Amino acid sequence: MAEVEQLIKTTLTEIERILSSKSVVGEPMIIEGNTIIPLVSIGFGFGGGGGTGGQKDKSEGAGSGTGGGGGVKPLGIIVVNQDGVRIEQVKGAGASFVSGVGDVISKAMEKRAEKKEE
Repeated sequence: MAEVEQLIKTTLTEIERILSSKSVVGEPMIIEGNTIIPLVSIGFGFGGGGGTGGQKDKSEGAGSGTGGGGGVKPLGIIVVNQDGVRIEQVKGAGASFVSGVGDVISKAMEKRAEKKEE
């Protein structure tokens, strides 16, 4: 059972390393004077177990394993510019992160152009 414990500890250490504030709040990008910061939701599940057993003929066996799954869902972006700070939501459950951020960036650039024209 020590093998199972070590396997679970190693897995949890890696999960802890991966999950940080940088996982949810992405690296800022500067585009035409706008600082764009992506926001995502991260979810995961994890399990592990092990056991030993024997048969009538006195043979013994042991087994252990872990499993997990996860996903990333784009939520929106934070836009910081000379007009202030705002959050733009990424809409649509099936939207990919890249296309969602691209749409929001396009909208932000359009709004900025409209304000400049005024």
